[in-house]
Amino acid sequence: MAERNPPGSAEEPTDAESIEQVEQVEKAPEAPLLELRDGLPPMVDTEPALQDVVAAIRGGSGPIAVDAERASGHRYSARAYLIQLRREGAGSALVDPIAFDDLSVLADALGGDEWILHAASQDLPCLTELGLRPTSLFDTELAGRLLGYPRVGLATLVETITGRRMRKEHSAVDWSTRPLPEPWLEYAALDVEMLIELRHALAQELEESGKAEWARQEFAHLVTAAPSGPRQDPWRRTSGMHRARGRRPMAAVRALWQTRDAIASQRDITPGRVIPDSAIVAAANALPRDRASLLGLRGFRGRGAERYASQWVEALRGARALPEDELPSMAGRYDGPPPPRSWADKDPVAAARLSTARTDLAALAGELSLPLENLLTPDHARRLLWDPPEADSEVALRFEVAARLRELGAREWQIELTAELLTSAIAKGSASAESELADDLETDLA
Repeated sequence: MAERNPPGSAEEPTDAESIEQVEQVEKAPEAPLLELRDGLPPMVDTEPALQDVVAAIRGGSGPIAVDAERASGHRYSARAYLIQLRREGAGSALVDPIAFDDLSVLADALGGDEWILHAASQDLPCLTELGLRPTSLFDTELAGRLLGYPRVGLATLVETITGRRMRKEHSAVDWSTRPLPEPWLEYAALDVEMLIELRHALAQELEESGKAEWARQEFAHLVTAAPSGPRQDPWRRTSGMHRARGRRPMAAVRALWQTRDAIASQRDITPGRVIPDSAIVAAANALPRDRASLLGLRGFRGRGAERYASQWVEALRGARALPEDELPSMAGRYDGPPPPRSWADKDPVAAARLSTARTDLAALAGELSLPLENLLTPDHARRLLWDPPEADSEVALRFEVAARLRELGAREWQIELTAELLTSAIAKGSASAESELADDLETDLA
């Protein structure tokens, strides 16, 4: 073993030099701030201006960078309040969708060309609502996940891959505001400034890592996937609802949530701006019978607490009047398997299958530098392992497992990587169950 150089030698820095080096690292200059190469484009809110954008897009070449801004946290609706576009040879464009009744001319221009989006599943619903839907796409966030990047936010990926730092100060503004301030528009335009370069860099990494086909299948799935339906019992997502003391308070939570949701929808504001979830839970537990008692609750607050007091009182009255057999259960209903935490009690063999599969899937995801949820959707795994197919051989079982995964919506690359692992977990679980049954039978006979 080599002997360390004594402190203060020419080969090893002194403590003072080490501190100076650390300080230099800490004071390393930030990456240069990303700027608009072509200046800020004007807001497109007239038909002639939209026709100019369409002509520019048609005259450009290559994939089209697309982004949309919603007013999450400010509005009830998830509609797009701004659309950003960029294409080589066409430059960038900022389109105000609120100014147009029909954007079919833009949809035709975007037509069959590839779109580049970041976190496509977030923007596709509001774009589809406007009649804008890609026939092919490249999702830079999903590509980053498949490549194993630990952080896949747009700003982080842009800085990591291109060395440019993006602004973040207007990420939570109310995009329904009109007119939109110029700094906000510049922030929005920068969101598509580097998407084309980012896409090409990530595509090259996908090819080099052997994951390009995985990405193609994932992107095709995003294009063809049906929009998700309404969530079952959305009121059960009320924050702090676990503090509701009994089924009657649960009914009150439901009634207050539904009343708040109707008010928020009618006013097009985010529900939390009417009354917060904490106010709903406080009123549900206290079950006050009149306006004064309701408004006297310490936890009942929010802009709409007093304004809609009569509606809150009426909602609570309805909850108190419900017969016992109409009260909601404490646990939510499921259209699939129960929560994994209850498997051990409900079906120990299924719990063992799940435990084995989780361990093996996590190990495989680590080997492939993939997030576990991208290797296989957790819901797909749970549905398969709770109610696995039956077969008379392991080969036949693997075929049935692959068929079930395909039916659930898993992509072929996911099936290829996980079917054998899941088949093994199911087979081990069945063997364990048979062994336990034999042991029980032997005990009974003894």
